Amino acid sequence: MSDQATGEQGLVQLLDPAGVRVETDQNAAYRERVAHLQPDHLRAMYRDMMLTRRFDDESTALQRQGELALFAQARGQEAAQVGSAYALAPQDYVFPSYREHGVLHVRGVDPVDRLRLFRGEDHGGWDPADHNAHLYALVLGSQVLHATGYAMGVQRDGLVGTGDPTRDTAVVAYFGDGTTSQGDVHEAMVFAAVNDAPVVFFLQNNQWAISEPTTRQAKVPLAHRGLGYGIPSVRVDGNDVLACYAVTLEALERAHSGGGPTLVEAFTYRMGAHTTSDDPTRYRDREEEERWRRRDPLDRLEAHLKATGAWDQAWWDGVEADAEALAERIRVETRELGAPPTSAMFEHVYATPHATVADEAAWQAEYETETEAAR
Repeated sequence: MSDQATGEQGLVQLLDPAGVRVETDQNAAYRERVAHLQPDHLRAMYRDMMLTRRFDDESTALQRQGELALFAQARGQEAAQVGSAYALAPQDYVFPSYREHGVLHVRGVDPVDRLRLFRGEDHGGWDPADHNAHLYALVLGSQVLHATGYAMGVQRDGLVGTGDPTRDTAVVAYFGDGTTSQGDVHEAMVFAAVNDAPVVFFLQNNQWAISEPTTRQAKVPLAHRGLGYGIPSVRVDGNDVLACYAVTLEALERAHSGGGPTLVEAFTYRMGAHTTSDDPTRYRDREEEERWRRRDPLDRLEAHLKATGAWDQAWWDGVEADAEALAERIRVETRELGAPPTSAMFEHVYATPHATVADEAAWQAEYETETEAAR
């Protein structure tokens, strides 16, 4: 692949692949942003990355057993997701794509609820207002426009630039490298830039849009696209959880203060398939995959914790037990999921009661009653 499009030049990095702290003049400001993190914080990050991977592996296995219709794996992208999610304030709002399992885990979305969509039982699975996290977006790029519109609404509600850290609100849109070729992303960035919308565009460049490499979509780093809109842009090592936390924290501070949008390109790698319907061995070579396995984000943070004496065996035993309990719960409760009543489809169409929707719901209820009586 061309270094021009997918290379590692200009990446913010605080932990190298061996788990060693990186100290340069260029990353000094970002090092300050993680200086307050104690061993307990790093262990918490590792635990959430580990549970995200176990969720990923267990969900993939369920799909192979016919219990899910489809599943989009996030293996290899845990640092980008967990690191960025840790930077969020409680009032911040997230718009994910269909792969942000780590972000939703940190935001507290129940793991079984996350699988309702992939099982085909529900169009969503949770109430976004409960977690300030919107539903999975299957239409590429749609969530980027939605995030920008939500951010403009937050701005107009006076929840930006107040100086009150409990009120100032930002929005994060998560999307992948393939989505950057969608017109919705262009439109979202135009609106965000000219309106100084408090939105962070968090691009996870995992280098493959299904079977298309990034070189087929861009000749320069994708972060450079933000500059064309007048949006501050930064590239970060997406397998470095500390760097992802630091750059997202900076972007959120800009948004909270009224400074407008930021584009973050997290350069990472999709270690698994695009979805369970995909076979990456048809278009990727094993040498490339093995090179990126050696940069596994969990291994990187584990090496750092061990090197600094922060790896505690009793804590690790607890993490393993939590992972096993999560896997067992997913296996049992996902199989028990049932479809919601058909009336549920009418419940969240509009924010307020709507006459047309009410008429359609009444017709559906009458139809079901008559059908049942005719049996």
